[in-house]
Amino acid sequence: MSLGKNVTRIDAYEKVTGRAKYTADMLDKKMLCAKVLHSTFACGQVLSIDTSAAKALEGIVKIVTCFDVPDINFPTAGHPWSTDPAHQDIADRKLLNTRVRYYGDDIAAVIAQDEIAAERALKLIKVEYQEEKPVLNCEDALNAAKNGAPPLHERFADNVLAHTEIAEDKAFNEATSGTDLIKFEAVYETPPVQHCHIENCLSAAWMENGRLVVLSSTQIPHILRRIVAQALGLPWGKVRVIKPCVGGGFGNKQDALYEPLNAFLSMCIGGRPVKLELSREEVFRNTRVRHGEKITLCGWARPDGRLVARSYKVYSNQGAYASHGHSVTMKGTSVFKQLYHDEKAIKTSAWTIYTNTAVGGAMRGYGTPQAIFAIESHIEDMALKLGIDPIEFRLKNIMPVGYEDPFAKTKLRFDAFGQCIAQCKDYIKWDEKRARYAGQTGSIRRGVGMALFWYNTGVWPISLEISSCRMVLNEDGSVQTQLGETEIGQGADTVFAQMTASTLGLRFEDVHIISTQDTDTTPFGSGAYASRQSYVGGMAVHKTALILKDKILEAAEGYTKLPKETLDIKESQIVLKSGSNKSIVSLEELVTWQLYKMDGTGHITAEASVKASSNAYSFGCSFAEVEVDIPLAKTRLLNIVNAHDCGALLNPRLAEAQVHGGMSMAIGFGLSERLIYDEKTGRLLNGNLLDYKISTILDHPRLEARFVECFEPTSPYGSKALGEPPTVSGAAAIRNAVLNATGVAVNTLPLCPQNLFSAFKAAGLYKK
Repeated sequence: MSLGKNVTRIDAYEKVTGRAKYTADMLDKKMLCAKVLHSTFACGQVLSIDTSAAKALEGIVKIVTCFDVPDINFPTAGHPWSTDPAHQDIADRKLLNTRVRYYGDDIAAVIAQDEIAAERALKLIKVEYQEEKPVLNCEDALNAAKNGAPPLHERFADNVLAHTEIAEDKAFNEATSGTDLIKFEAVYETPPVQHCHIENCLSAAWMENGRLVVLSSTQIPHILRRIVAQALGLPWGKVRVIKPCVGGGFGNKQDALYEPLNAFLSMCIGGRPVKLELSREEVFRNTRVRHGEKITLCGWARPDGRLVARSYKVYSNQGAYASHGHSVTMKGTSVFKQLYHDEKAIKTSAWTIYTNTAVGGAMRGYGTPQAIFAIESHIEDMALKLGIDPIEFRLKNIMPVGYEDPFAKTKLRFDAFGQCIAQCKDYIKWDEKRARYAGQTGSIRRGVGMALFWYNTGVWPISLEISSCRMVLNEDGSVQTQLGETEIGQGADTVFAQMTASTLGLRFEDVHIISTQDTDTTPFGSGAYASRQSYVGGMAVHKTALILKDKILEAAEGYTKLPKETLDIKESQIVLKSGSNKSIVSLEELVTWQLYKMDGTGHITAEASVKASSNAYSFGCSFAEVEVDIPLAKTRLLNIVNAHDCGALLNPRLAEAQVHGGMSMAIGFGLSERLIYDEKTGRLLNGNLLDYKISTILDHPRLEARFVECFEPTSPYGSKALGEPPTVSGAAAIRNAVLNATGVAVNTLPLCPQNLFSAFKAAGLYKK
């Protein structure tokens, strides 16, 4: 049985030898090249476009402007579609836009014989604009609307995409009126950041037999097919999407990015093949970013450390278009409601606001890294004010064992928090170092900090959760497994192969996963997002494998003349259930007989779909140790450890790799990453890998991953979310370690020298 073991990734050899086929590897050299003309201001209107000089260039096939595209607004978020309009994403975008909403908005596209001709043509297109003053943050967007400035979208006159509240005013007012309560209020801010996946966003499109074919580096092939069809006003079956290997996505490719436009460009020239590949600068500016958020938290606690009530107010900067919109903001609100349980009341107010900046979309953690930074910083600050050990304070108020969410019916069955904290506390030598670092006064100081996280698995019951699987038994006794869920570098296909082998009783090497999704042949699945794949996709694998196993044993009954109830499959051999596991017949011999006997032949195959109607809590924590150089306002991360309750480990080595990758993203979010916009023009100033500072191996200490295995009963294999949780709590743990080292609460990410200097100066650490 391979499940739970460190089997080698099934795509390892192909990828390390360069033989794996990514989108760029599948592009024909004769394909035409498309390039997009982007606006050179952030807000206003396109009045006219003169393309005459550009059209006269040699090698130009066609130029399409914002005045030429269909008058269809479509959504771009990679969510399952719903027949219920209330559960459909906001359709606020066109293929090209006459109304400019951010610096770099798409206003025209050139199709040329090659990239050089396309780039030359872009420089010759003349555009007449009517410019307006951009709004770059939530407060300015709200004030502009109040002062009568034109809204970014006509449907949203106040620039508010959505606003939701939980307001139990009477209970909240009563809860916070006690004279013995200690109150603490603070504001926390996180910047927009970019995914920085290795592979840039690219696609190709052409027509075959009256249908569009789109080849794309995407996380959501089946959903992308629907969005392309909606954007072009086509029946969904007129579109085919092919997804080869993907070089990372982290949520950025959980959107329809430029695939709808690329498909339209192909249609404009009779279905000829067109490729559209973004530069790294375009990926930064024109795809999706993590929402920048400003969160105000206020808490009331008794002197003994019991939380009585808290309030949470968030302004989430959506940028120019809706994308995933308010669902990201609300995920953070869910964290606030779930992680800690107040004695009497909570109050929340969540705002998602349009601004003239890059579009906020899905990014690993989906709103929880921002929320956890604020919540865990606030909890740390309250513990310090109360004079209570921060771990003791957390354990006094954390979600209790046995809690069941009244909405999702998800239940906390184990003391996962306690076990995760114990592992990290022991590893980092928490008690010893808290004592050693107390009362430091030098210019270089050290500290330790920690933060908890809560996450759920998949999107049920907020949205549809469905997965399908198909298995085919080959003549040699091997099995082909095919799912709509996508491998994007995380190792999902390897785990699906382990599930298949373990459920059927096959050798691991006898399972062949079809990694390329093709909507013409692949069973439906939502794709890679929400840390759902091993959980929901695992349900589909399990159900399909059981059906196939029953069919195999039925065939074995015909071959062996033994009742199928007495038979089983072990190591790809038919054996007796009660016996020495001695082979009666190999699967290869059985399948050959089944397919080629003179009567009653039949192909042994199975297919099943699962609609998941459950969810599962995933828990854990980060502990960090830092060294802070106060004169240089610089933080060096010395040590960091994550502990996770992700249910049963399906492949420990892959699980550890997931955690290491997530921790690396958390370190960048905490210490260095932020997108910087020119305050006057809205132009992105650091949209490249030179000026945008992601963390590298040189910035990391040893990344330590620990696990607590609490088998999840709603999952056929006991697993639950692990893809996103590792990136959630690291930034808050680093911030709290800086607080422990210096006594200064830095409430704005990243903890870069500029922000540290401002905080240290305000706290009086610099003597004149």
